[in-house]
Amino acid sequence: MTTATVVKRAYTEQETAAYIGMSRSFLRQSRMEGHRKNRTVAPPFIKIGRTVRYLKEDLDAWLEGHVKRNHLSEGGLNHA
Repeated sequence: MTTATVVKRAYTEQETAAYIGMSRSFLRQSRMEGHRKNRTVAPPFIKIGRTVRYLKEDLDAWLEGHVKRNHLSEGGLNHA
């Protein structure tokens, strides 16, 4: 008998926090407050009824958008 492996596409808040290395409170605050100056923008999320979920492809794109392309000592910051 073959067992199929299910790859999860939508993560809970707790799973998302662990996946991106941020706190659950960061996710909650950024969802409620939206984008604020000098704050890290939260990853996109979806709501199904009262349930909040984060899609893996959105999280991967969000993480990729925060990658520093240059070392700080190589001159200037690369803002994503």
